[in-house]
Amino acid sequence: MTETVIERGAGGAGRHLAGASAKMQMLATLEAREEPRLPSGVEEFDRVLGGGLVAGSVVLIGGDPGIGKSTLLLQALCRLAGEHPVVYVSGEESGEQIALRAQRLQLSPGGLQLFTETNLEHIIHTLRDAAPRVAVIDSIQTLFTEALQSAPGSVGQVRECAAQLTRFAKQSGTTLILVGHVTKDGALAGPRVLEHIVDTVLYFEGDTHSSFRLVRAFKNRFGAVNELGVFAMTERGLRGVSNPSALFLSQHAQQVAGSCVLVTQEGTRPLLVEIQALVDGSQSPNPRRLSVGLEPTRLAMLLAVMHRHAGIVCFDQDVFVNAVGGVKIAEPAADLAILLAVVSSLRDRPLPQGLAVFGEVGLAGEIRPAPRGQERLKEAAKLGFKTAIVPKANLSRQPIAGITLHGVDRIGEALDLARSLE
Repeated sequence: MTETVIERGAGGAGRHLAGASAKMQMLATLEAREEPRLPSGVEEFDRVLGGGLVAGSVVLIGGDPGIGKSTLLLQALCRLAGEHPVVYVSGEESGEQIALRAQRLQLSPGGLQLFTETNLEHIIHTLRDAAPRVAVIDSIQTLFTEALQSAPGSVGQVRECAAQLTRFAKQSGTTLILVGHVTKDGALAGPRVLEHIVDTVLYFEGDTHSSFRLVRAFKNRFGAVNELGVFAMTERGLRGVSNPSALFLSQHAQQVAGSCVLVTQEGTRPLLVEIQALVDGSQSPNPRRLSVGLEPTRLAMLLAVMHRHAGIVCFDQDVFVNAVGGVKIAEPAADLAILLAVVSSLRDRPLPQGLAVFGEVGLAGEIRPAPRGQERLKEAAKLGFKTAIVPKANLSRQPIAGITLHGVDRIGEALDLARSLE
């Protein structure tokens, strides 16, 4: 709970968002049209946005300090500056610092305009005069409006600045990209209403000590939700990865126990991710259940299902599960791959080489189908996988060249099939 003082100027938020000229309309009389897209010049960034930038939209991008937010946006603006008027508004860095970064990344700024200011009224006045096609605000937590007396970054300031900037974007048609700070837990700092106001919310994922970065869309009014963009951090900035599945598959010299390849779906893109499991005898009365990149509570549930419906006991074992490459997997289609990796580690017997797996496991031991099964199987076949264990409902009516499909209905049937394929 946070105590805040309601100021006289704070009532302006509703005034800024309300439109005086709005009229009642019949939905049936409105003509739907596809919004034109403006490519940013960074292919993976466009993929996460749903195909490019939309005029008048507001994009909020957050992530840990130093993960590459400003680098990615500076790259995109420098590529846009050659054909469109663009503005970079910085409230955290001086113009010399940004110029030094552009020089280090060997970027050609072209017609990129730079404005270092934190006063919201001055920023909106300057943007209205410049009329840019795209503008970046780095960051929303550094701005303040004269209508409020609170400090920059406070709940009231962030909410009011975001509301006024959103109104400006809708009226002018300028695409605004806001950079947001995150808390120590990784969530966007500031009021939750900030994410409701904007059109698109993007998060940077990945370890700052790793060279790979993931940009995920958690909200998108103009594209698919949960879309994923994969980047590699190089000396010349962030570079898109054309084959991200190669990042999440470990290259073992020989087959190892406890490893299973999952075919997951991130937005419109199928990905192959290696799931690794380590099962070891517990030295404490309370065995540990630890998962990285996967839901920890679901791991305990899957182990209980395996015990009840397959007769495989792990109550005296420590179980550790990891998704290779730092990717976070939230879909339940990873259940079958997790159980096969756990059983492989428990028995110390590797799974067959070239095997790909997906499927949801229910509490009754059934294997439920996963959405977009055909796309997953085609991606696995394209990357050279020869065999797949999938739910029977996902079996293809037409054979897919290069891959043999095995459909299963129950968890015990899947474990027996994996053992017979070894």
